[in-house]
Amino acid sequence: MRHASFSAAGLLLSACLTSTVATGEGLQDLYFGEALYHAHQGQFFEALERLDTELKQHDEVDEPERDTLYYHIDDAEFSLGDFELRYRMHHRAGRAITAVLEGAVDELVRNDAAYRLARIHFQKGQMADATRALQRIEGRVPESIRDDIEFLRANIHLADGRPAAAVEVLTELQGSQGFGAYAAYNLGIAYLQDGQRQAALEQLDRAGQIGSDDPAVLAIRDKSNLVLGTILLEDGEYDRAIPYLDRVRLDGPYSNQALLSAGWANLSTDKVDRAVVPWKILAAREVTDRATQEAMLALPYAYGKLNVHGRAAISYGHALDSFGTEIDKLNESIESIREGKFLEALIREEIRKNKDWVIRLRSLPEAPETYYLMELLASHDFQTGLQNYLDLADLRKKLQTWQTNFDSFDEMADIRRDHYEPLLPDIDSEFRELDSRMRLRIEQHKMLVLRRDDLLTTPRPEFLATRAEQQLLRRLEHLETQLQGRESPSAGAAMQRLKRLKGLLTWTLETEYHERLTEFDQNIRSLDEAMAVVRQEYDEYVRSRQAASHSYVGYQKPIKRMRAQVREAEGRIELLMTRQGHLLEVTAIEELIARRSHLENYGDKARFALADSYDRATQAQARMDE
Repeated sequence: MRHASFSAAGLLLSACLTSTVATGEGLQDLYFGEALYHAHQGQFFEALERLDTELKQHDEVDEPERDTLYYHIDDAEFSLGDFELRYRMHHRAGRAITAVLEGAVDELVRNDAAYRLARIHFQKGQMADATRALQRIEGRVPESIRDDIEFLRANIHLADGRPAAAVEVLTELQGSQGFGAYAAYNLGIAYLQDGQRQAALEQLDRAGQIGSDDPAVLAIRDKSNLVLGTILLEDGEYDRAIPYLDRVRLDGPYSNQALLSAGWANLSTDKVDRAVVPWKILAAREVTDRATQEAMLALPYAYGKLNVHGRAAISYGHALDSFGTEIDKLNESIESIREGKFLEALIREEIRKNKDWVIRLRSLPEAPETYYLMELLASHDFQTGLQNYLDLADLRKKLQTWQTNFDSFDEMADIRRDHYEPLLPDIDSEFRELDSRMRLRIEQHKMLVLRRDDLLTTPRPEFLATRAEQQLLRRLEHLETQLQGRESPSAGAAMQRLKRLKGLLTWTLETEYHERLTEFDQNIRSLDEAMAVVRQEYDEYVRSRQAASHSYVGYQKPIKRMRAQVREAEGRIELLMTRQGHLLEVTAIEELIARRSHLENYGDKARFALADSYDRATQAQARMDE
């Protein structure tokens, strides 16, 4: 079976760019773009490091809408969970994706998240949870993952012991462009698990004839033919098995096993001469392969059946020499692993940059012989443990880099302190003076607003008098006070004139009150706008002033704390690497010991067969001489 594997980072990058273009926004946050770039390169730790930091900073911003990440916050939170999934942080990724499922998100995004959550549960062997996650998919589904969802559903059915349900899903996937070949093979396996032997044979036959130039599809085709031939071979239908085994390509990944089985099938039908052909080809191949080692014994056995005992003896001798050489290599490999060279080779940077780094290990002169570990290295459990060890090695290297970066952070803080501290005292002095005037103007503005509000409910015309009118009113009141109590005729005449002037002024204030109140209100409104601008500039200055201080003040304690945390993390990683490395070494040594025992058993058989072949060859020669 094939588990679905995808370039999630490329999918996310495409989805993000598509959504931003559709809304006319464009990618506005460069740090989010940087995280997507790292993810697209397969550097998911770097992507997590960048995006996790950016999201935390966004959460601490006083005005989130002013932050450029605000435009991509939904995509960023979803991407974080996806990066955690790709970095095998399944617990955190599942929690993040579950939060997306429970949030108010688009239907397409929710279904995509449900699929990813199901895939997490499937990889962890939690089939019931994976099924429940798939059941949450409803409505519109992204076109790019429709077949992926159905293929995952079929795999869950197979893993959960429900082959009949898998048959139904896989039948619908036969025409899939991306999963047709895998679905064809898996359908044959599903029929087989469901007890439908004839349907399984027919389906595997169809899967074994798929036409394609894709190496992965060709490998599936070879595997289908090999499985079909092996089933017939085990059931004793040797003549039927041979054509299917012959379909397997000689340069494919399953060719060795197919050649070995083809030889046994021909031998079982008494076609010994035909059994020699595939075994002779196989015996000349890489001696570390199990099938090749078996062929090295089967070939001289076939020669013996053909009564070519001299050639059989030579072949047995060659096999015995090869087995002895390989046993010596295995002993050296075991000793090399115990000395730690295996793990040293695994973490070599120039090796891991190549996608075939495991294969390239064999070309390192100082590395242990790894041919015998290919099957072990390809197994899921060992790959998981090995990847954990490599991740720990990467983390250790990053922590060492971070530890050296702290000195740079200290230097940056010192440079900023030297720049700002001479400037800030003068700026603060000017600001204090400006601040006092600002506060006075704010209070005056509040008083004017309050007076306007009072005038709207309780008219007071005298409050809207001009400065000249106020002076004139005060002058008339003062003269009126002085004339009070005087009995002379001139005083009475003056009092009458004062009253007429005061009445004229009052008349003016009363009749122009509404116009003056309207003008006053308009002036207040203009002043409101001016005060809003002043407050905005004031707030911006305060933020700038705080940013200047925050750029170098208060970093000593956090840096010191982070230094300690990094040292503590380095200690934990060293301990974990030691334990994980020891586990890998023990597993590898056990595998090599098992292979050595296997070769020693083959060697014993070759010795007895060699002696028997010499005896038969000698007897045959004696009969000829007679």
